[in-house]
Amino acid sequence: MKGDASLFAAIDLGSNAFRMMIGQQVRRSQQIVIQEVKTLREPVRLAEGLQGGALDELALDRGWQALARFGKKLRGFEAGRVRAVATSAVREAENAQLFLASAERHLGFRIDVISGHEEARLVYAGVAHTNPDPERMRLVVDIGGGSTELILGKGAQPLVTESIAIGSGTLGARYFAGGVITAKALLEAERVATLQFEKVARRYRALGWQQAIGSSGTARMLAKVLKANGLNDDGQNGITYSGLLRLSLRLLEVGHVRQLKLAGLQAHRLSILPGGLVAMLAAFKVFGVLHMTPSEPGLRLGVLHGLMSRH
Repeated sequence: MKGDASLFAAIDLGSNAFRMMIGQQVRRSQQIVIQEVKTLREPVRLAEGLQGGALDELALDRGWQALARFGKKLRGFEAGRVRAVATSAVREAENAQLFLASAERHLGFRIDVISGHEEARLVYAGVAHTNPDPERMRLVVDIGGGSTELILGKGAQPLVTESIAIGSGTLGARYFAGGVITAKALLEAERVATLQFEKVARRYRALGWQQAIGSSGTARMLAKVLKANGLNDDGQNGITYSGLLRLSLRLLEVGHVRQLKLAGLQAHRLSILPGGLVAMLAAFKVFGVLHMTPSEPGLRLGVLHGLMSRH
């Protein structure tokens, strides 16, 4: 696979995890689509290391080691076929330059620190590629570790994009430290997330939409857990408001993430569950969403799509 001239690679330096997707273009029923060849995930937990505004030594080291492992897989790739993007944790870190200088050396490629609006645009490009729907207006919600992107779009065109500086990791660290869950913390975290979403909601409501899509790992995790544990009404798929409420009751019953007995929940996702759930509940409430469809990873597909378009 090394250096195969038909392959492209997208690296996403997220606040919870670093991920790499290697893909290629294939023709399917008269259309060119992106086919995933290999995906790697490293649980770097970068946002956890944002102590007092700067990334601590452990987080820096976890990040560098993960990128060195990615770099080994990318030997022989041309620079024009690889794009690495860093999101909110690196955007906000005071020592971002220190991290990036060594990060680029370990990876062997340049790393772009992208703005929240560019992140939103790339997320939408990935979703539009996976679900081409020229007619319906869509609300895309991308809850990451350190930020949430909200995009309203039609077909391949994003019409409204916003990036809000809250995510599953930031809410988790602030309200559910150590995995402890209380009713007070759940309510307060949801109130804070709701206030943040309310600041931008008017433009979205004014345009309206026919479909809500969740394009992050948080959305896919929630959909999987709701289905595996029968928490949605009438065995519905996807994410429903009633399912989210039942899941929050499960969390309150046990009081700690480690006590949770939930089917379909991977161990590495435990720590981000309470923060991700609260952010999703707030989004459902503010935007009046009743049902959300989980989607393939938006950001990495959007980055791959951009790389392939340039070729």
